[in-house]
Amino acid sequence: MRIGICGHGTVGGGTFNLLRSKASEIKRRVGMDLEVVHVATRRPSAELKASGVHYSTDVFEVARNPEVDLVVELIGGFEPALELVLYAIENGKHVVTANKALIAVHGNTIFEAARKKGVVVAYESAVAGGIPIIKALREGLAANSIQWLAGIINGTSNFILTEMGERKRDFPEVLKEAQELGYAEADPTFDVEGIDAAHKLTILAANAFGIALEFDRVYTEGISHITTADISYAEELGYRIKHLGITRVTDAGVELRVHPTLISENTLIANVHGVMNAVVVKGDSAGSTLYYGAGAGAEATASSVVADIIDIARTWRESRTQATIPPLAFNKLRNDLRILDISEIESEYYLRIPARDKVGVMAKISQVLTNYGINIEAVIQKEPHGDDAERGIVPVVILTSRTSENTMDVAIGVIEGLDEVGGSIMRIRVEQFDGEDN
Repeated sequence: MRIGICGHGTVGGGTFNLLRSKASEIKRRVGMDLEVVHVATRRPSAELKASGVHYSTDVFEVARNPEVDLVVELIGGFEPALELVLYAIENGKHVVTANKALIAVHGNTIFEAARKKGVVVAYESAVAGGIPIIKALREGLAANSIQWLAGIINGTSNFILTEMGERKRDFPEVLKEAQELGYAEADPTFDVEGIDAAHKLTILAANAFGIALEFDRVYTEGISHITTADISYAEELGYRIKHLGITRVTDAGVELRVHPTLISENTLIANVHGVMNAVVVKGDSAGSTLYYGAGAGAEATASSVVADIIDIARTWRESRTQATIPPLAFNKLRNDLRILDISEIESEYYLRIPARDKVGVMAKISQVLTNYGINIEAVIQKEPHGDDAERGIVPVVILTSRTSENTMDVAIGVIEGLDEVGGSIMRIRVEQFDGEDN
């Protein structure tokens, strides 16, 4: 099977090297050679130049090369990636991609084009790097009705929250270090504001529940507003703050959301630190299963890229086609499940309220919550420090009972309007994942 690789950066170079260094073992697994015959890159490495493999700067040349059976798209972004993938499909090429944004936003179009041409588009490496979570959902858990899944699916955000928690460093300082270490881009918006995780969650939800890809419906909230004080208060209450992608099927519809979340310190996923990724999946038969590993990096991501190539090659060897596993795990997608708006979800809540240092403030706050049917589960009241002390502000931290987002929005608005409250309330959702305790 002859392979063309578009993009020779971190992942492209890793894929090229892995296919060559593991060629003999891959042949034993597949039963034939997998040969890279064409690479498109604007900056060919010395290793590529010395390899004897044909290379060019035009990615479309790879897609129309009659010697190429499978195109690996590793250039990222939407353009020209979308045009390239559709052009490769039109030319009868199978496609492997690590482009999570492309699949999340344009996957429905891409998969329909692939179906019509009888080719495969595989994308294991688009979600959680080296963790085979797509294969787990499509194959290993195929006998299960998935009830929910939750994941740390962006290593940059997890690194930042880990450093803030363990070393009590502020967000801007840790973000700068993440950029220096190469964990965060010069423009870190996609990572720290949750957009990257939302792309991945879109793909996971489609494979878990058999729904279409609906990236535009994902509620997305970042971590830039999280403070070291919030992390410390959460720990005092027995929780850790993680930036999670969460999707769950309820009687009302599908929750699809990315946001900072308080989770019990006793859960496995709460103890995933640094740049590592992890996804917990709850199936009705298998129960809760955890998938953990490197979510990025040349070797980890290349491992998933090459695994997709091997999967396609195994079937291609016999029939020159591959249609055994549907691209989104289900032969027929569901259209009876609507995506819930964030206002419709229910959760417990962490509230940090900047209360004025006056008698009776807690009584007024409690009364507002009671009026909206919200119980207080725990309270922390700290001595004011720094600017808060000068302003006469006392941080009051409350854990609430479960209520709807819409109800909490209204209650927060009323509390912020009290004379005894001196600013905006920090609100973080709290999740209890059944069956995920250590």
